[in-house]
Amino acid sequence: MRYEAIGKDLFIKNRAKLKARLKPNSVVVVCSNDVMPTNADGTMPFRQNSNMLYLSGIDQEESILVIAPDFPDPKFREVLFVRETNEHIAVWEGHKYTQEEATETSGIQTVIWNDKFENTFNTILAETENIYLYQNEHIRNATDVETRTDRFTKWCHATYPNYEYERLAPIIYDLRTVKEKREIELMQTACDITEKAFRKVLALTKPGVWEYEVEAEFQYEFAKRRSKGFAYTPIIGGGANACVLHYIENKDQLKDGDLMLMDVGAEYANYNADMTRTIPVNGKFTKRQREVYDAVLRVKKEATAMLKPGNRIPEYHKEVGKIMTSELLGLGLIDKTDVANENPDWPAYKKYFMHGTSHHIGLDVHDVASIYTEFKEGMVFTVEPGIYIPNEGLGIRLEDDEVITKDGTFNLMRNIPIEADEIESIMNA
Repeated sequence: MRYEAIGKDLFIKNRAKLKARLKPNSVVVVCSNDVMPTNADGTMPFRQNSNMLYLSGIDQEESILVIAPDFPDPKFREVLFVRETNEHIAVWEGHKYTQEEATETSGIQTVIWNDKFENTFNTILAETENIYLYQNEHIRNATDVETRTDRFTKWCHATYPNYEYERLAPIIYDLRTVKEKREIELMQTACDITEKAFRKVLALTKPGVWEYEVEAEFQYEFAKRRSKGFAYTPIIGGGANACVLHYIENKDQLKDGDLMLMDVGAEYANYNADMTRTIPVNGKFTKRQREVYDAVLRVKKEATAMLKPGNRIPEYHKEVGKIMTSELLGLGLIDKTDVANENPDWPAYKKYFMHGTSHHIGLDVHDVASIYTEFKEGMVFTVEPGIYIPNEGLGIRLEDDEVITKDGTFNLMRNIPIEADEIESIMNA
């Protein structure tokens, strides 16, 4: 892999946490993702299933993990199935895991080639009562694509209809919300890579530069530091483009007097950073831009202070809404009548701040978790308030990634400039 070895200790610990949550005489099956097609004989870059990574560290297609903690023979309590390589595959696709390398990566002692899966799985099920299978239960999941996991689930139900089936998602989602120290280290690396690229962009940006040139600078700096690239499709929006929340065309020229919103982040070892910064194209905020910028930054700071153990997203977002309402009143964007007559389901502030303030982040950018889960030490959240004023061609969002600690938060992006004065100083150095 491009990234440095994560170390098997993390995956051994993650599997132990999962085993402690299973019913007796159970088996868990987790499949890798598919290599997805484009057109003709083309394929997209491979992106591993996050649960496979979390439990094994195996970053390769056509892999299957089987965990059966109570199986009588210890060698079948953890079994990893990987693709058997050969000279032809090595020539055309490159190196694949040997069995020894898969053990070193995952800490799993029994590694078997895929062609032995059905016989081995049948042996394990002979001593099993419950089968835990995964289904994508993320609340934002809206894909129509059938995954390798979906196909396996159909096959398993059809082949073994008399077993008790259990949902893996609630357990694995709950486990993944609280990060281990090693996971936070990897996320810090992703944030540090993002910082290096952002500082280069501050030096590059000026009137006449194109949004796609800024995107290219990020891509170059990410790749140079062992990242596979963007954690998600980047948003680089100058002027009114910043008011389009998911603007990803990045095709226009930056103009003197405009702001540029950049929602970008690097991935590292499949862990993600998610940063948003908004900067003046010419290196100097106008009075109005600075008023709105400082208002967004104040909301961000107050929202961050509420990321404490025991809070929950619904209550948290409601309180952030109150803070944003106060700021919008101060900016003259809404008035007291708007607030008095607002629809409780769509408060007045939503006209200018229509998205949520925070989401979990980790192996997935919008990481898995119930929005009703209480905040706990070790969870990692984005904090990303924004104000969007289309008729002024002005959109500002600011975002950092915060680890919840016992006493508050630790900012993984603490070294990335965010204060308006610091940004102006760097851009005009």
